[in-house]
Amino acid sequence: MADPVIGAASQVTLERALSLASDRIGLLVGFKKDVASMTLSLGFIKDVLADAEEWQNQSRGVQRWLNSLEEVAYDAQNVLDELHYESLRHQVESRNRHKLKVCCFFSFSNINIAFRWRMASKVRDVKLKLKEKNQQAREFRLDSKSVVPAALPAAVGDARNRQTDSVLVRIIGRADDESKIVKILLSPSKKVVSVLPIIGMGGLGKTTLAKSIYNNQQIDGHFNKKIWVCVSKKVPRVELFKLILLQLTGEKVDGDDRNVIVGKIQNQLGGKRYFLVLDDVWDDDEALWDDFFTTLKGLNPTNGSWCLVTTRPGPVAQCVSRVLRMMENEAYPLGKLPDDHCWSIVKEKVVGDEEEPDELKAIKERVIERCDGLPLAASVIGGLLSLKRKEEWRSILENRLLSLSAGGDHVMQILKLSFDNLPSPAVKKCFAYCSIFPQDTEMEGDMLIELWMAEGFLHAGLENKTMEEIGEYYLEILLQSSLLEEIRKYWGRCYKMHDMVHNLAESMSKSTKVIIDRDTHTVDNGNQIRYLAIDLSSGREDGEKLLESLSTSLHTLFVKGDLSGDMLMKLKNLYVLNLSRTRTRELPVSIGKLIHLRYVNLEQSSISILPDSLCKLYNLQTLTLSHSGVEDLPKGMCDLVSLRHLHYNTSDEEFQMPLEMGRLTCLQTLEFFKVGREKGRRIGELGSLKNLKGELEIRNLQLVKDKEGVEEAKLSEKANLFRLKLKWAPNREGDNYNDEDVLDGLRPHPNLEKLVIKDFMGDQFPRWLMQLPTTLPKLARLEFYRCNRCRELHPLQNFTSLKELVIWSCDGLTNLPGDMLHSCASLQQLQVIGCDNLISFPLDLQQTPSLLELELYRCPKLKTSMTPKGFGFLTSLRNLAIGPFLDDHENSSIYNEFDWSGLISSSSSSSSALRRLELAGLPHMESLPHQIQHVTTLTSLMLEGFGGVKALPDWFGNLAALEKLYLFGFKELRCLPSEDTMRTLTKLKRLEVYGSPLLKERCTPESSGPDSQWSKVSHIQDLIITG
Repeated sequence: MADPVIGAASQVTLERALSLASDRIGLLVGFKKDVASMTLSLGFIKDVLADAEEWQNQSRGVQRWLNSLEEVAYDAQNVLDELHYESLRHQVESRNRHKLKVCCFFSFSNINIAFRWRMASKVRDVKLKLKEKNQQAREFRLDSKSVVPAALPAAVGDARNRQTDSVLVRIIGRADDESKIVKILLSPSKKVVSVLPIIGMGGLGKTTLAKSIYNNQQIDGHFNKKIWVCVSKKVPRVELFKLILLQLTGEKVDGDDRNVIVGKIQNQLGGKRYFLVLDDVWDDDEALWDDFFTTLKGLNPTNGSWCLVTTRPGPVAQCVSRVLRMMENEAYPLGKLPDDHCWSIVKEKVVGDEEEPDELKAIKERVIERCDGLPLAASVIGGLLSLKRKEEWRSILENRLLSLSAGGDHVMQILKLSFDNLPSPAVKKCFAYCSIFPQDTEMEGDMLIELWMAEGFLHAGLENKTMEEIGEYYLEILLQSSLLEEIRKYWGRCYKMHDMVHNLAESMSKSTKVIIDRDTHTVDNGNQIRYLAIDLSSGREDGEKLLESLSTSLHTLFVKGDLSGDMLMKLKNLYVLNLSRTRTRELPVSIGKLIHLRYVNLEQSSISILPDSLCKLYNLQTLTLSHSGVEDLPKGMCDLVSLRHLHYNTSDEEFQMPLEMGRLTCLQTLEFFKVGREKGRRIGELGSLKNLKGELEIRNLQLVKDKEGVEEAKLSEKANLFRLKLKWAPNREGDNYNDEDVLDGLRPHPNLEKLVIKDFMGDQFPRWLMQLPTTLPKLARLEFYRCNRCRELHPLQNFTSLKELVIWSCDGLTNLPGDMLHSCASLQQLQVIGCDNLISFPLDLQQTPSLLELELYRCPKLKTSMTPKGFGFLTSLRNLAIGPFLDDHENSSIYNEFDWSGLISSSSSSSSALRRLELAGLPHMESLPHQIQHVTTLTSLMLEGFGGVKALPDWFGNLAALEKLYLFGFKELRCLPSEDTMRTLTKLKRLEVYGSPLLKERCTPESSGPDSQWSKVSHIQDLIITG
């Protein structure tokens, strides 16, 4: 049988070639007729491709025709792309010579004779191959069938290698299983480590159940440490310990010295009861698990730790149980979901919270039957139906779902059906391409789109959409189909594949992908490999031989390790090059020879020098340098005329922007622009960058001369710029500033969602900033830093979109009006920090009922009587940081006028949801505000600067929910609450005390006598006390 995705590959490649043929290359004198002829041939083949796919399983001849067609299509694409590059080269060189007549650089005389002869030969060869394919298609009597380009399905609107994570997702129908397993994990155990395997077939939801258990509040209260490790494949023993250490510390583990790694784990787990999840375990090596658990038991003598293992039925579960001889704990078999829960999953995927339409009710029973109690099957079937019209549901069920064979892997058949019903060849290629990432990989959404774009998968389809927008649509289709899962990270969106989905992706792309690492070496279809991920850090010689054998066919190359310049130069047809994390210091000069390159990723690499030859990559669309060693950008950056995404940021004060960045008119992603004095580095360069989107930081605004100069940036026209940071130089001398005029000219587009202003030295803000609800109606976050000369902030009344407001170190502010945030009902976070001259901020909190976090901190002249009132209305408040306040009273009375009423809980009812409180006092204060004892919902309490307090009161025993206590600057502190009180704080896991020398002396195992405090704290797991 032919490669399952071969037709899709040919279709996408042909469409890409046709797109190139219709571009400006036809203007190259001497090639117009050739390009026109190729266009006709490509169009005919594209038209008969659908018929060929239908016949490939009935005719070996058609199957061979399809297989050979892909190579011809790639050859045509490469030849046309070479012509395209030549036209771009002439465009750039002509512009650099300041020639005005466009026709000059397309003239015969300006095309290198050697290039003409070489290209004429290549074009002739491709024309002959295409002619042969056309003739064969006629002999096979393949018919032309119109193919309608895929549009975004109506069901897809908002966004909804298996690296699992511990982030909680909604779980349906597993409450009883969770309750039973949690009961087992909380039961007393005399073992150092007990193990419970959860076993079940693929698609049952073992990982989802494990996540829910991991995030269970009872688990949080019982264990001191939690660790989530996704294993998913056979790993060396030291690698497993490295994964555990990574989860414990959050830092990448370098080196393979087992003793060092295990020692660091012991430092983290010593004396603690921990809960370890090993998810998706496949290795049944009994020696490995014997060694692993023996080491774990030796790390920590404390009894009661647990390890939860998820795996398929069979050898792994038996092996782990046998190693630990766990007589009392058999593996937990996860059963299938009841029918009603399966239907809930299907219904949610198809119609969400809406009522079931009659067409869905009509097929309910048979759909439930095909789900067979498997949550993954239910999700995929629901996704498949959601991408089809209601009128097609019965047909899909009767013609496809009910015809699935009873034998074999039921879930895999449903996944394959979902793949077959993806709406276009391009979406299928995008999905199959994801298999180049190892199982367990979290894939960033923007990165996927940039890779798909580089490979030409995003050219066909939707009219009047950018390639990035088409990529977003394709992501949504794959999400809705349950072929991808979305993970929300604080930095953006990531996607991952269930292990079975990853297996499907691999099976759909066997002929066009190879992965080499410690475990696998899979090469299919000879020299037809297009996409390769290879580890050159070990077995370098074999790896380079493989690269050389594939040098003409490779389009994508992901390299782990170093790649020589000589080898790089041989890979002449590369479109994608990923050298992230490489340790070489310099990018080879030969990269400038790879004229097809559209994507270069040097993220987290040691590369510090980029050669000037990089700027000859006129097709380059994406350059990723994030967290790399790159110190400067090449001078000729303005020649990268196709560049759309530049991922680069640096805090180096000496850095200068390359000249004439304004020539990069395709640019969408530019993380920052540093204004310079000379022409070519001024802010006006931003004016022609009309497509900028996402986030932009503009630095050195003090170098802008006037309002007219700054208006050349045309920020008000950049509708896709959603986050904007405006920065002047800090600590400027003198009084002659033009900041007000400059900021006035920087008015953004009304679509802006986040605005940050730093080191603005105007006396007042411009009018557009005083009328934000009108000028920026979508603004959700507003931040001011060190705007020291500004005396007032205009009230932000009725600002319904505003969710976060930060005012930091604005020393010119003395009064913030009480009605400043009138009717800001959406405000969730308010920070006023370090404003040294602020006296009054009597905010009416009734006007901000949605506040989750309030910080009124380090404003030393603020009077308690002039602080916000109405905490009783803040029923959602979670975090509060206040003080110190100015007052003439002594001791804790500075807090007596503070509005505690809404924070104080009572036994009968509570309007407070406060979890974290930070309170700052004054050095002379000898007691703590007694009101704290009534805020019994606290889980974290930080007290700072109560320098005169000698003993903590016993009312701390009222804070039964307290888990973390931090004390800073208690210079006179000698005594903690009584031992009985400390022992009643059963949830207290962490106590950190800094700057208390007297207490430190009394809190050591060696301390003795009536003054010793050691017995009060010896049971606390995370304990730090310093002088």
